[in-house]
Amino acid sequence: MIHLERVAEEIKEVGLYNLILQDVEAILDKRNPTTTEILNILKSNPEILEEYKQTNVEYNISNIHIKDIDINSIKDEKCIAEAKEVNKKLNLLREIEKYTLDFEHSSTLVIIFSIEFFVLFSVQYFIVLLDLKEWQWWIYGLFLSSVAVAWLYANRERKKFEKNSKLFEDEYRVVQGMLKELEERGCIKKDDLIIKECDEHV
Repeated sequence: MIHLERVAEEIKEVGLYNLILQDVEAILDKRNPTTTEILNILKSNPEILEEYKQTNVEYNISNIHIKDIDINSIKDEKCIAEAKEVNKKLNLLREIEKYTLDFEHSSTLVIIFSIEFFVLFSVQYFIVLLDLKEWQWWIYGLFLSSVAVAWLYANRERKKFEKNSKLFEDEYRVVQGMLKELEERGCIKKDDLIIKECDEHV
């Protein structure tokens, strides 16, 4: 459900993907590759496509280059029911796509570290600037408690990422199969559903 021609075009033209473009140039050992050359690299080097997908997830840009099926354009009742199911699954995929990002690179982990840094700074402030040395062990105890809470929360979020990432992979395969079947039965034309340009880049 990712449109490789769009990916190649965006890597070539959109500044967000400059680092990926540099990787492509390094592989090709040339500057300013053509869209066709980038497309060939995407097919032969899956890590470049993964890098593109991870960049998009970091910036809340979807890697699902398929729009919802227009139910009104379908006449067959069975096709309508299946198209509705596909649309439902596509919405689920867009919702949980953020969990396909490596947890170590997620904003959740950054927020947890930021809060802990703030707590540590506050601890130092209370002890040193407010001259609360007689309370320092209580204050450090509070800090250690916050570290334990942060660790438990991070662990819970990691499990949520793992669970939803697995769900995403499973549902992604299911939707691919459903779209293929709907197209083979003449219910839809997949080409009509492809989103060839990202609004965020226009």
